[in-house]
Amino acid sequence: MAQEGQAEADQGRRVLPLAGITVIDLSRVVAGPYCTMMLADLGATVIKVEHPNDPDYVRDFPPHVGAAARPGAALESGAAPGGSAYFAQYNRHKLGVSLDLKHPDGKALLLEMIAKADVFVENFRPGTMDKLGLGWPTLQVANPRLIYTAISGFGQTGPHSPRPSFDSTAQAAGGLWSMNGEAGRPPVRVGSIIGDLAASFYATIGTLAALREVERSGVGQRVDISQQDSVVTLTESAIVNFTVNGAVATPLGSAHPFARPYGQFPCKDGFVFFGSYSDKLWRETCAIFGEPELAEDPEIDTMVKRFDEATYKRRIEPIIDRWFLPRTKAELEAMAGNRIALTPIKKIDEVVGDPHLRAREMFVPVGVGGIEVEVFGSPMKLSATPALVAGDAPLLGQHNREVYVDWLGMAPTRFAQLHADGVI
Repeated sequence: MAQEGQAEADQGRRVLPLAGITVIDLSRVVAGPYCTMMLADLGATVIKVEHPNDPDYVRDFPPHVGAAARPGAALESGAAPGGSAYFAQYNRHKLGVSLDLKHPDGKALLLEMIAKADVFVENFRPGTMDKLGLGWPTLQVANPRLIYTAISGFGQTGPHSPRPSFDSTAQAAGGLWSMNGEAGRPPVRVGSIIGDLAASFYATIGTLAALREVERSGVGQRVDISQQDSVVTLTESAIVNFTVNGAVATPLGSAHPFARPYGQFPCKDGFVFFGSYSDKLWRETCAIFGEPELAEDPEIDTMVKRFDEATYKRRIEPIIDRWFLPRTKAELEAMAGNRIALTPIKKIDEVVGDPHLRAREMFVPVGVGGIEVEVFGSPMKLSATPALVAGDAPLLGQHNREVYVDWLGMAPTRFAQLHADGVI
């Protein structure tokens, strides 16, 4: 398809790692679309499938640019420009098609696409695809080499499998919510959709592993990703602290459960992260701030002594305040950032303007309805085949003809009839 050729031409050196892989993306919102976008960044041709009258509702999420195109507008002439920048952030350089899977002709058409595809991704509640007559057993018959990646709140098996889920569901059920927040206060949700994002990461890894296996055996498989499972793996030491010591993790604010100093500290114009908890790092820090003798002070000369809460409050915190409070974030970073873990806690405007992130191309322009917006780029930096981050987010049904007629080989008369019947 055109996108695959573009991927090769844009690289100018070598074909991207997933060039030639076709992904049918039936997922919505973020857990799923982000996975397929990462696959597209690596060269896969991703076909985003949406219902013609009920598309991915993230298309309505703010912020918007221009006059957001209404559902179906991409199939008409004179579609209004613009759309959701949020949608564009997770759907760049995908091909967009519309398809009604509740219509018999829509089911048949999806099976035709599956027969030619390599990967299928969905993030419905378990059982939804089976009710449509398009579950894993059916798609496996249509294409024995197919990788079927299913993302859900609680996975495809287990007593809670049928339950609905959002990102916050996963944060709550996976334990992360209970340990986040300020000490002595009610726990708070992590300030990002970490459950959705983690599930997308694992879905991508699982899909790549399954693709490697199908190269060897010729047999596809289902990749079962649970948001709850994914969040559990983000709880760091909480699981082993409980299984070994019976200790239940609670909110610690910016503190670390077993390292001091390690956390958020105030300075002249905001806050920094500072983490010189080991003896070596503490000695280096004392030297940087002109008080090398503190590293030999018998009351605070070892990591164990500095971790003692009473000693930490009485001796270490006042020392750090003396070093940090008279200085700005920029001054502290310039003074120590290359030698120890001392980093400004940046607000989003500072992140977007960060020259280091700019140098690493972590902000890229993406088109949405003919208007460019700046979104985050790809953190995957491959030296020979860098990820492809250029490319517009599709309007609803924008690539119907390219996919159904040019790629699938559908007769133009059938295409016109399916369009007239509202199937596409």
